[in-house]
Amino acid sequence: MSTDKITFLFNWRATPYHAPVFLAQAKGYFAEQGIKVALLTPQDPSDVTEIIGTGKVDMGAKAMIHTIAGKARGFPIQSIGTMMDEPFTGLVYLKDSGITRFEDIKGRKIGYVGEFGKVQLDELTQHFGLKPDDYTAVRCGMNISKAIKKGEIDAGIGLENVQMVELEEWLKEQGRDPADVKMLRIDELAELGCCCFCSILYIANEPFLKANPDKARKFMAAVKKGADYLLAQPRQAWEDFKDFCPEMNSPLQDKIFERSFVYMSRDAANVPRDWNKVTNYCKRLGIVSPDFQANYTNGFLSWQPDADIEDPDAKQREVAAYQKEVAAGRKSVLTQAVAATASA
Repeated sequence: MSTDKITFLFNWRATPYHAPVFLAQAKGYFAEQGIKVALLTPQDPSDVTEIIGTGKVDMGAKAMIHTIAGKARGFPIQSIGTMMDEPFTGLVYLKDSGITRFEDIKGRKIGYVGEFGKVQLDELTQHFGLKPDDYTAVRCGMNISKAIKKGEIDAGIGLENVQMVELEEWLKEQGRDPADVKMLRIDELAELGCCCFCSILYIANEPFLKANPDKARKFMAAVKKGADYLLAQPRQAWEDFKDFCPEMNSPLQDKIFERSFVYMSRDAANVPRDWNKVTNYCKRLGIVSPDFQANYTNGFLSWQPDADIEDPDAKQREVAAYQKEVAAGRKSVLTQAVAATASA
């Protein structure tokens, strides 16, 4: 039996930064484009590139570094757009762990998501006078926060807008200072000049794209409309998302949404500058061959991508300062939206 639905596999369970896709479904934007989309979540996030690459699922979401690595392994996958740009990613730990610098991982248990997290950590040991066997690597999947809470690891690779938030809220519940959650950013440790290796992309099976270019264009038009709605009306969009996905309706998910908002892609396009940096980083890590060609295209967009940011480093400093304000409760896209509505 066959289906005319596009199958789309997320990189993880439903998460606030998946908003453009869920909103496209909830608000009928896919239907407006004349397409049907089945939204799926994986049991194991590590399986996503393989499942899409083998054509068992048409499209999905995955981080840039995994999209590149999947192609290098021979899976015919390509990024056709961006869902979330450059989330701060790094070694997350608690202040009382005794970790203050990367060298402090020596003799400790360090969690990582998938095999490339281990590759990143091992490569960093060379920069800081350590060896890969100076620490104990623990594969935690996406459950870094849980492993830290249970004392199974001393630190782990996570996202500022997800795992750090989970740990901050956990500390608050215990009457502890949420500022005790710290991060050593991998982009700074590795001198990358970007956090984009964990940008979340819209990826697709290449044979599917070749056979169904119109479906891919319509999909991207629908999620772009979802992103436009999210950015223009964040509070109402978040309420719509929660109504469509009741599991999002919690104070913790509210916080994750607040911290994810600044990273959401405005034009849903692949950023050539970021792809160049991450492809070169993957070559440095030995994940891809020296002659690897980046597997992305903006050819399925029906609009012109935004111009490159003139000073991406300054932009990242600006985002970092903004996120500190959000974490401290001094800035909130949700309450700002409420205030704007009340004064209208």
